[in-house]
Amino acid sequence: MRGDAIELVVRSRTGLARSVVEFELAAPDGSRLPEGTPGAHIDLVLPSGRIRQYSLYPGADPGAWYIAVLRETGGRGGSSELHDEVVPGTRLRALGPRNRFPLHPADDLLFIAGGIGITPLLPMIGEAERRGTRWRLAYGGRSRASMAFLPQLARYGARVTTVPQDEDGPLDLDALFGALPAGALVYCCGPEGLLEAVRQRCRELPPGTLHTERFSAAPEAGPGPDEEAADAAFDVVLARSGRTVRVPAGAPVLQAVREAGVQVLVSCEQGTCGTCETGVLQGVPEHRDSLLTEEERAAGDLMLICVSRSLTPRLVLDL
Repeated sequence: MRGDAIELVVRSRTGLARSVVEFELAAPDGSRLPEGTPGAHIDLVLPSGRIRQYSLYPGADPGAWYIAVLRETGGRGGSSELHDEVVPGTRLRALGPRNRFPLHPADDLLFIAGGIGITPLLPMIGEAERRGTRWRLAYGGRSRASMAFLPQLARYGARVTTVPQDEDGPLDLDALFGALPAGALVYCCGPEGLLEAVRQRCRELPPGTLHTERFSAAPEAGPGPDEEAADAAFDVVLARSGRTVRVPAGAPVLQAVREAGVQVLVSCEQGTCGTCETGVLQGVPEHRDSLLTEEERAAGDLMLICVSRSLTPRLVLDL
């Protein structure tokens, strides 16, 4: 990822639901922050140096950024740091906005959210309204108390179905897809179990119907069918310096690059967030991520170096 970090100050923090806090982020000098397109996120640099991705959604001040953070028990520490240590007046930095989850034109849209996965869908719903697009939202959560943005969504009436699992059970995906209009696009964000269930129901639909954003690596992410390439060492040439780094068998590119002392911006290290997305100038990458589309993989000019390797003995990267 390229670009200069943007300086931020936390203007306010507000509880939205059980274990969910909204942070209002503003420029210290009061200037307007760059606007993101629906589905965009920022890479937020926390006081500890951790980098985490948070989706943007509209708030009271169009010149500020708003993010909602769920405290994740057993997570990697980013959400706990924000909940426990970041208060109004805290200075932060961020890169972005950038968008790996864009809203495409369609006559009909089905939005499916699980828990905090509602966040990137909020600006998409606003954009669908502006376009005059027909849409529906199915929003599930563990309990009503844990589901953020219910008051904001209530104004859309019957187009929004809220399903607290402790009251109504899980989302009825069969009913949702049984009523899906021909040509509709499906946007889903939430836990892996929901994403997989939705993906299974989209198997027989036209390619490009389903668009997802995930928080963890897909179960099938991993070595490709070429096991010989997966086990072989290879060279990576860093085009900006001309330096060559040897990547040992079984290791991702990032590991070898780091050990060589090259600094690369990373976050999830699971192939899901795109922070380490790197241009491929020569060679054929072996993709093990959960983010790139089939078209991007086929093009072969991008890779996520935190998890991916090479199918050729030599890979030239834009590093």
